[in-house]
Amino acid sequence: MPTKSKTRILVVEDDPSVRFAFSNVLEREGYDVSTANDGFDALLHLQQEIPDIIVSDLNMPQMSGFELLSVVRRRFPNVMAVAASGAYTSSAVPEGVIADAFYPKGQESAAKLLEIIANLIRTGPIQHKGQNAPVWIPRNGKDHRGKPFVVLTCTQCLRSFPFTVDHEPTGEVLKTPCIYCPHEVTYIIDFSRSVNSPEKRAAWKAAFLKSRPESAQATHPLAIAEMAKPRMAKSHSQKR
Repeated sequence: MPTKSKTRILVVEDDPSVRFAFSNVLEREGYDVSTANDGFDALLHLQQEIPDIIVSDLNMPQMSGFELLSVVRRRFPNVMAVAASGAYTSSAVPEGVIADAFYPKGQESAAKLLEIIANLIRTGPIQHKGQNAPVWIPRNGKDHRGKPFVVLTCTQCLRSFPFTVDHEPTGEVLKTPCIYCPHEVTYIIDFSRSVNSPEKRAAWKAAFLKSRPESAQATHPLAIAEMAKPRMAKSHSQKR
């Protein structure tokens, strides 16, 4: 396991002030921190450098944390992942969220986030016994009959096929046989909109910012505005 001074953490958060708050708290603990403002931005970072830990918000534009963590688990199984959201009250990893740990924003202090990170470094990523992570698929609208449908790509033969869904997505891990090959595909239908609440986001944001150490709260506003910008992962040429 990497030591604290060498542990690279990628913070993925679309809210600039919370993105800065997370990275500021982690940097003050001695971690090497980079930031991204959504899932697609995070994937660009991963093309440059693979972090040891990803701390990702779940409800983000473009690509949500739900989908990002599903991709990370499939492509980078050794990267430890901490999901974060104010939409859940329990500290347990919510169903359908593919992460090693969960930080409930607004329910826990900034110190709890540091504790979660430290524990994860000690224990390492959850072993998934070689099983592939479920495919995260968005809802594609309605077909010509007015029924909701999704398009799923088989992880074995890589061919896509549509099928109708007759229930509201809940985050449950589902399975369906591929229509082209014998493989059975596990998947999750995007349910992020069902847990996204502006009121909840405002509440946990205020609670987290209030719970930061005094030294972090004292940072000059101009520095906050500057550091709130997404920071690209350091290139290898910049490292000593």
